[in-house]
This record gives sequence, C-alpha cells and structure tokens, in this order.
Amino acid sequence: MNSNNKVACPLDCYDACQGQMVEDNIKGSKEHQTTNGKLCVNFANLLKEKNLEKAIYEGKEISLDESLNILVDKLKQTTPIKTLFYKGSGNIGVMQSVTKNFFTLYGSTLTRGSLCDGGGGAGIEAGRTNVINPPLEKLLNADVIVVWGRNFSVTSSHMYNLVKDKTFVTIDPVCTDIAKKSKIHMQINPKTDYELALLLTRFAHMQDLEDKEFIEEFGNNADDFFDISRGRPVVSYEATTGIPLSLVNDFFDLIENKNVAIMVGLGVQKYFEGSQIMRCIDSFAAFMGYHKKEVGGVWYLSNSAFGYKKPFEIKGNNKKVSIPKVDFGSYDLVFIQGANPVVSHPNTKKVIEGLQNSFVVYFGTTLNETCEYANLIIPSTSFLSKKDVRLSYGHELKSISQIVKEKTQESLSEYELTNFLLEKFGFEKLKDEDEIISYFENHKPNLEEFETFEFLDELDIEPLYKQKTQDNFYFITAKNKNSLNSQFSKDDFVYLNSKTNFKDGDIVNISSKYGNAKFEVKIDDDIKENCAFFFAGNKNANYLTPADEDEDSFSAMYQEVLVQIELS
Repeated sequence: MNSNNKVACPLDCYDACQGQMVEDNIKGSKEHQTTNGKLCVNFANLLKEKNLEKAIYEGKEISLDESLNILVDKLKQTTPIKTLFYKGSGNIGVMQSVTKNFFTLYGSTLTRGSLCDGGGGAGIEAGRTNVINPPLEKLLNADVIVVWGRNFSVTSSHMYNLVKDKTFVTIDPVCTDIAKKSKIHMQINPKTDYELALLLTRFAHMQDLEDKEFIEEFGNNADDFFDISRGRPVVSYEATTGIPLSLVNDFFDLIENKNVAIMVGLGVQKYFEGSQIMRCIDSFAAFMGYHKKEVGGVWYLSNSAFGYKKPFEIKGNNKKVSIPKVDFGSYDLVFIQGANPVVSHPNTKKVIEGLQNSFVVYFGTTLNETCEYANLIIPSTSFLSKKDVRLSYGHELKSISQIVKEKTQESLSEYELTNFLLEKFGFEKLKDEDEIISYFENHKPNLEEFETFEFLDELDIEPLYKQKTQDNFYFITAKNKNSLNSQFSKDDFVYLNSKTNFKDGDIVNISSKYGNAKFEVKIDDDIKENCAFFFAGNKNANYLTPADEDEDSFSAMYQEVLVQIELS
C-alpha cells in the first residue's frame, strides 16, 4: 500500500481526525489542522479492536453468503412496515447512511429524532435557521472560551489542544477536567442553564454590555426575550441555579471587551424542554452580538452535511417512529446497524424485552451487548478496508478514508450490502462509489449566515428542582476520557459526593419511576452533592431513563428524571 494513504477516524466525535498509513502503522496527519499529527486514545483503542470475522446465525458461525440469503429470505417473508431500520452512530462516515436507501425503498419503518443532540439543534434552528458552527479560525482567535455543559478537553481533545492556552470559563454541575483548568467554574444545578442564560442577559443589560447594533440590525423579538429575563428578582436565581451573583460579576469582568467563544455541549439539553433551554443560551449569545463578530461565536453539534447534496436520499412515505419511543417488540424484524441500543437507548428493560420478541439482525464491525439478542449477525468491513469521507460536526474540516488494508475477514461494506439488497429486490442500484466520495472530497459548501435572529419570546419550562427533595438526586451523565459511549473500556459505577454519606464500594439500588438497577458507589467530590453521576456507556444507567421524546424534536431526554438511592 502507498504510505500516503489516508484514514478517517469513523468514531462519533467532534474532532473527526485524519490518520495516515506509514509503514504499516497509522499516525496522525500533520496536514489536518485539528489532528495536528497526533491520534487520541479513542482512535488508538479503535485500532486494537477485534473485528467480527464470521457471520453468526442463532449462535453458530456461518458463511457470509449464507447470512445474506437468510436476510433476504426473512425480508421477503415479512411485511415491510413490520420491519424497523435502526441506525446508530458507531461509524458516522458519509457512506454509512447508504443502507437507509434500501430500507426506504423496501418500505421499512424508519426512525426520526435523535438520541443525543436533537433538542439543542431544534433550539438553534428556531433562532437562526441552521445548525452551523462558525469557522474554526474564529475559535482559535478568541480570548475567552466559555465551555457550557461540555467537557471540552475530553470530548474534543484535538480542538482543545489548539486553544489550551486560552482563558476558560466552565458552566457544569461536575468539576470536570476543563473546569479545573478554568478561571471561573459555575457549578450549576442541572436543568437551570436557561435560568443562568436569563440571569446573564439581565446582568449584561445592567452593565450596558449588550450589542445594540446587532440587536437593531439582525434581532427580532429581542425586547420580548429581555422582558423574560427581568421577570423575576435577580437575587432569586442564586438559590435555583446554585450560582452566586458575585461569580456572575466576576464573569462579566473577565469577558468585557474580549472576544468570546461559547462551546455548548449536550448536557444542557437532555430534557423535555431541551430546545427552549438551548434557545435561551443562544439568545443570550445573540444579545451580546457574538453570532456576527469577526472572532468568537457559538459552537454546538453542527449539521455536518449542510451545503452538500444528499446522495442517498430517497423520497418515501415510510412510517417514522420517534427514536426514543421505539418499541422493538412491535416489529417482526429489526435491522440494527452500528448501534448498541441495549446500552445506549433509553429504558434498557423495555429495549431488551422488545428485542427478545423480534427477529434481530445486527450489522456492525464488532460484537457488543446488543449482539446477545441478535438472531443474525452480519460483519461490516473495517474502516481500514473501505472508502469513505468523514464530515465533522465540530468544525468545517473533512477527513478522507482510503483502503489501507486488504479485507481479510468475511465481511462487506455498507455500500456493498445496499447494492446487494437493491439488486435482490429489483430496485435501481446506487451511483458509483468513487463518484459519491469524490463529490464530498471536492465540494466546499457555502456556510450561509442567518439574516435575522429570532430571539426566544416565550418560555414554558417546568424546572426539575420543583420535584427535588432531600431524598432524591439529579441523574446526569458525561463522556469518559477512556471510552466513547458504549465502546472500549467500561465504567459501570455511580459517582456520588462524600456529603451523601455513602461510601466507596457500597452496593446501592437506584430507582426512578422508569426502572431500577444496582450499582457500586465511587466517591468523587468533583460531583455536585445533589447529583448521581454516570459515565456514558454505563450498562445499567439507562434502566433509569424515560423512553419518551422531548417537546420539539422527537429526541431523547435522558436527564428528565430524579432518582432515589438506597443501600442494597
């Protein structure tokens, strides 16, 4: 193989790194700005993973051809609407979405919404039409970076390395790694981020720091948003948010006359009213004029495909079900691609019961907890042995994947599987693979800026603290630096503050109105004392979460729950 061959990291991560094959080793590309010659721990872990080498049917290894024949037979014997196509984000290259083309034409039930970012995206769209991040240069030139509900140094380690010498402010209920590196840490109570955004708006006005020119030229309903912010006494926010007003003063002293970037994470919007919460934060940023300045702005999970044509999109009248409300047991056949719903989907008990009542097909590169309930397992080709393009939701750069290792196991790529199924069912085959990839490699989208910013003009959020008592805890999760969601190393502990009077090693039963599970306690005073903290990928955490959707985007609301903890 040519030593210049490129490899795009396929993982669900902001950085979207570019690797390069050098003498049978993959190294970070020095030409890719965010990768900057280094590979992170997750990419290293990915390279060590053992890929599926054989198809499996009812627990026994079979040939790839046999597995494909079984899949075709099952699809032909099943009413299309009684099949579910469920795709995860285990691999998020452009070519991974091609399988949806077949299942749309076939007539399967599809999902809509998101398990991670839907509410926040809906909030941003309501204010500025498209979920688009500013160019990376605007972050690199910022003076102060506000990290809001995002453990920036863990979830975006490469982007963080580019700006690690900046001044940071962190807003998070957990004293995260980035919080410890920050000039100010506002250890906020969960689901009060919208209140803090309103409080900051009020302070900005009192100190005459709002951007009047931006509001005049681009803003709509700014007066209504400001009226919401002054709808209650300033001092009342201290008790609800947990943030002293003195710290808010310190914040404005720090950012005055500075170029400010706000990095918003998923933590702020994992609630029923997640879109409203995000919209409050985005409206505060607009009140300060950050969206149109030469430097700074607001970063979230950008729509990485914005400005590109959709090469696989097929218009269909398929039934669509909200992804968090999926009832796997109501389908005769469930096709799962690159996902691990037994761990990552809300309400684990319901997920397992559903999978046990369906014929489950799993299509992926490695075995995971969901495979235990799969009737048929079809190996997907390793990212090292197939072509792809990786667009980033963290920045505007893209990464290219070429074939750097010959395929050794019996497997097929998503493109190959889709064309196989299209042909078997008499549908038109896909465009040439190289033509699709070339378009994404060479096309540079125009990231149009909004012409009018619609400020939030009405607020209707039910605070969780109204249900909070001394006997229950906020349920919160975050990413682990040694894993990515349910991939790689496992951490199934519950983390509690020492003031809870639990001790290291205690076995506790944690319950919510949705379910219960047992956990071993680890004491960590970085966790706020009113919170029960779990790392993403904890195999038992989602026994506690609601299989229900948020108010605006058909998306999950994992943290819309309080839990009780008792010694087991």
